[in-house]
Amino acid sequence: MHKGSMFLVLVLGTLLCGAEALAQTPDTNATPKASTQVPSTAYRLDFSIHELDDGKKINTRRYSMNLSADNRRDLKFVTRVPIQSEQGKFEYLDVGTSISARLYGERVTPLTIDVNADISSFAVPNDEAAPGGHPLLREMRISAVTAVALDKAMTIGSVDDPNSKPEYQLELTVANCE
Repeated sequence: MHKGSMFLVLVLGTLLCGAEALAQTPDTNATPKASTQVPSTAYRLDFSIHELDDGKKINTRRYSMNLSADNRRDLKFVTRVPIQSEQGKFEYLDVGTSISARLYGERVTPLTIDVNADISSFAVPNDEAAPGGHPLLREMRISAVTAVALDKAMTIGSVDDPNSKPEYQLELTVANCE
């Protein structure tokens, strides 16, 4: 009986594999189907972070990425800094600039962007340290969802440094890559 069951399983397995192979064989008489996927448009995103003192630009940092509509991408220029949280245990902080962007445009009009920018740095050495002797970390975040004007610089947002005079502006220019 055991040998008969094994034989039945082998026969059924062979039949099922043959039926699956027939189902996957292309029909040479069938007409080819047109692709229903529309190629995504590619865009170049140029970010500028301006540091202003009394309205005058004193520093600019630039970042760029290519992104197709209905996709998300991240840029990260950071230093991973170990901070001892407990005796012998460390946590790591990302200190620097992170920009995340998502374009919506293939199915919505107008082309829209969702941007999140985090800018962090250590306080200058003369500033007092945080409790526990850890250095003070300054962080600024700019987030926005807005319609895109192609080939025109647009200010996404601006923040004032609460402990000093500078103001930081995030500017974006989006251009069609095609």
